[in-house]
Amino acid sequence: MRRIAGLLAALPLLALVACSSSTPVKSGPSAAPSSSAPAVPSPVGSASPMPTVSGDFGKKAVITIPPGQPSGQFVVSTLSEGDGAGVNKGDWVTVNYTAKNWTTGKDVPSSYDAGSKPQLYQAGSGQLVPAFDQSVVGKKVGSRVLVVAPPAAGFGSTGNTALSVGGQDTVVFVLDIMEDVPQDSAVTGTMTQAPPTSPQVKDNGKAAPTITVPKDQPAPTDLQTSVLIKGDGKPVQAGQTLVVQYTGVLYSNGQQFDSSWSHGGAQALQVGTGSVIQGWDKGLVGQPVGSRVLLVIPPALGYGDKAQSSIPANSTLVFVIDILEAV
Repeated sequence: MRRIAGLLAALPLLALVACSSSTPVKSGPSAAPSSSAPAVPSPVGSASPMPTVSGDFGKKAVITIPPGQPSGQFVVSTLSEGDGAGVNKGDWVTVNYTAKNWTTGKDVPSSYDAGSKPQLYQAGSGQLVPAFDQSVVGKKVGSRVLVVAPPAAGFGSTGNTALSVGGQDTVVFVLDIMEDVPQDSAVTGTMTQAPPTSPQVKDNGKAAPTITVPKDQPAPTDLQTSVLIKGDGKPVQAGQTLVVQYTGVLYSNGQQFDSSWSHGGAQALQVGTGSVIQGWDKGLVGQPVGSRVLLVIPPALGYGDKAQSSIPANSTLVFVIDILEAV
């Protein structure tokens, strides 16, 4: 198994995605969680005393810490409810956040700070601290959620030195739930076909598309990119993390060697930084979010002369990729 390490170094993220060795991912494994971590308390809706929050959804919140010590309870309280879809366990959720250390009274770095990004992760999967991981499940997109996280629901007994959070510190988070992508999501819309000399694609709804490789047609020596469905989102930028569905087949015989549909659904990976094969970096950067893209990737931009578990050396690869989200 290969994994993409967490992208926000300030938080103790684990892997964003686990894929088979034949996927386009190239980066190595990240650390596993400690089995000796303290049990996470069940969240409650309120406790005394409670912080107050001002400011609008989608902008940095102002968190005011009340007098007195925190209750020690893990609190999750909806400040304002959105009108979007509900977040289910396993969905890819995008969250903006503001944070403050209750114990010290100091601000903690926020995704609204200059140069920062929203946090993208799988809800309820154990990839993030419980204050993020558990607090969004069941909430609606567009909601602002207040979270009071004692150490067991935050950074544990070791704290987080990068954030100046000690092992006994309670941290207050305000989470703005921006987007939600279920694992079975797929791009929709009228699909056009690539030229007849290119692989043809049959849409199968919420299942892997069928890719038919042209017979008696030599494999191209250059990267071929065809936009089958053009999305209306912003163009993908190098360094962004994408949520995608994808299917890959060998150009030589049309045999499928991998598909996100066969191992958990939508996956997250970073493009434009060398974390994936060059064909993905070159073919996806600049494409609008919401697009379905066909890539025919020559060996030099794929795995070259290195065979993978189900990919012979010097193979030309064909991928159909749905770009569902970019952060």
